[in-house]
Amino acid sequence: MNWQNLDGVLSNASRLVSLSLRYPPRTLPHRVLEGVRVTHRSTAPRVAALVASAAMVVIGVQAGTTANAADRAAGATALTLSASQRATALKDAQADASSTARDLKLAAGEKLVARDVVKDANGTTHTRYERTYDGLPVLGGDLVVHTAKNGDLKGSTKARKGSIAVASTDAGLSTKSAKKAAVAADSSIKGAAADSTRKVIWAGNPAKAPVLAYESVVTGKQKDGTPSELHVVTDATSGKKLFSYQAIETGTGVSEYSGTVTLGTTAASGGYDLLDGGRGGHKTYDLNGGTTGTGTLFHDADDNWGDGTSANRQTAAVDAAYGAAETWDFYKTAFNRNGIAGDGKAAYSRVHYGNAYVNAFWSDSCFCMTYGDGTNNTNPLTSLDVAGHEMSHGLTAATAKLNYSRESGGLNEATSDILGTGVEFYSNTAADPGDYLIGEKIDIRGNGTPLRYMDKPSKDGSSADYWNKRVGSLDVHYSSGVANHFFYLLSEGSGAKTVNGVSYNSPTYDGSTLAGIGRDKALQIWYKALSTYMTSTTNYAGARTATLQAASDLYGASSPERAAVAATWAAVNVN
Repeated sequence: MNWQNLDGVLSNASRLVSLSLRYPPRTLPHRVLEGVRVTHRSTAPRVAALVASAAMVVIGVQAGTTANAADRAAGATALTLSASQRATALKDAQADASSTARDLKLAAGEKLVARDVVKDANGTTHTRYERTYDGLPVLGGDLVVHTAKNGDLKGSTKARKGSIAVASTDAGLSTKSAKKAAVAADSSIKGAAADSTRKVIWAGNPAKAPVLAYESVVTGKQKDGTPSELHVVTDATSGKKLFSYQAIETGTGVSEYSGTVTLGTTAASGGYDLLDGGRGGHKTYDLNGGTTGTGTLFHDADDNWGDGTSANRQTAAVDAAYGAAETWDFYKTAFNRNGIAGDGKAAYSRVHYGNAYVNAFWSDSCFCMTYGDGTNNTNPLTSLDVAGHEMSHGLTAATAKLNYSRESGGLNEATSDILGTGVEFYSNTAADPGDYLIGEKIDIRGNGTPLRYMDKPSKDGSSADYWNKRVGSLDVHYSSGVANHFFYLLSEGSGAKTVNGVSYNSPTYDGSTLAGIGRDKALQIWYKALSTYMTSTTNYAGARTATLQAASDLYGASSPERAAVAATWAAVNVN
């Protein structure tokens, strides 16, 4: 997001160290179901043992939850798959892709490419596919296939209904012309160049027929020095721009340094590297003012890192590494998710980017977080808020892959706010307890106010409290308000309330009074909807459908939780 626009089991060489910064240590159980084989139709019989192992899954059950409801929630909870299990699941899904396409009655020329697999404890499998047409990628053609324990097709969720077809895959526009049009799409990018261009089928607008197009990635630098990865989709006949989005999601923040933290480091020649072997091998690098490449891996002789001040270059690295660790642990504990992409592999972090760069950003292309040092290079932007939010953009890219534009873009941005808030409540440090305020430690305005408020988004002067037909035309950081408001109301309810010393007062569109179901359940519902039912083109109406289905899966079709989801969407005018 653009904040300035207001918007384990350790390896043998790894160990935990205490550091002189603000966060408390945490030890977490890492439970992985070994020998799991997640399959589609033809391989379904091999998954029976998986359900018998479901008792190993650990979930939190709130007070007052009945045993049957708890059992149902446990059954619909995603299992943790090791990297090898996930790879096998994807291989099996791809082997069954042709038969799956026939089951879905896809047209001739349409093929499926397996991208992700989620396996629930009750045996249900959710396989996410990308579509191709005559060998060309279909942007907006992604879908999720839901199969029962016995392999029977339960249903599917499609980014676009109907078949994909175009009159011809011969482009009237040359690749050179497409690159030129893409570069011209945003004149503010310095040193703009179309580094890559590919022919695709554009099906991202459900209201219009699919068309042959080019997708170009325009690199360079944005106005504030942030790298550009602008994706531009151009009509392959007319050269008209059909869609564009910036793949670099940015954010700003100011780290607060106090207390101690626990980090994973790895013994290396002559000392220790800032490499967390217990969390997928996360590494933290020093760019030393550079803006390209990986930089130098942080190394220390005595394994005592940083001193709590920006004058010590290690301090920013410590906070970045801790933010990555807390986000990893939150995903693991709350959702049984094995890393951002679910494959057990860590992203990496780069600190000290550029000169006085007042921002931080997530990039899918490098699968990494990058942090600037702030004004006068004295305030590294490595706060927990920033890490939790921005890394959650990576999770969205690995699951629903919500287009970063219009209503789907607002949902993308809100997902990072929602999960970032979850990280903050999970970490729950004395210096920064969890709250429903976004960017409250940044003080961009200079008056001590947050960037955004989840209880009443319009308090920031720009965000939407409720859905209306113009919401999709807002900047995604403002259209996110509808989903942020939904999440707050579902978690805490309406009206006046104090949480961790912060006062809130949340209104409703229809004047209803809501009690809330608790933040933990709200997080489970949102995550399941994101990871198994949302697609690249999901809008607010689609998010309502996805969360209702998620609530039904987790708690039952007649459960109070599902009823609460329906009532809460009505309270933000999504019906």
